Amino acid sequence: MRKEPGIAGSSTGALSVLSVSPIEEDHWSLETIIRHSNWMLFKASDLASALVLLQQHEIAVVLLERDVLPGDWPQMLERIKSLPGAPSLIVASRLADDRLWAEALNLGAWDVLSKPFDRVEVFRSVKSAWQHWHNQIQMSAPAMRAMTAAS
Repeated sequence: MRKEPGIAGSSTGALSVLSVSPIEEDHWSLETIIRHSNWMLFKASDLASALVLLQQHEIAVVLLERDVLPGDWPQMLERIKSLPGAPSLIVASRLADDRLWAEALNLGAWDVLSKPFDRVEVFRSVKSAWQHWHNQIQMSAPAMRAMTAAS
């Protein structure tokens, strides 16, 4: 059962990130980058297992390999947009060019990161994605409380 939207990892103080990639090196690289932070990293190798994790945990940011199969990143973006407290999506690719960046942002992704991951860029992008997610949660919280009180 999905947790009520709030501050991701508020009980632990951890920022929650879901890495979705069939490439084990991507997960390892992210683990290395965030090792000394208070971020909580969840890992999935495909879209189906990622969606299960999103239903089970409150996750603020999804970092998704562009070429994850079966499916693709636009499908994942559409699926997570419908979730309560939908996380921000960052697309990752070895071929992160202006075209991918424009397409991703136009469809509603938060950012695009090139691989191999750069520590500074990962922190910058994930922190800004978390801030966007957090602001969305804060804006929707009064409406949710009003709907609950009215019922």
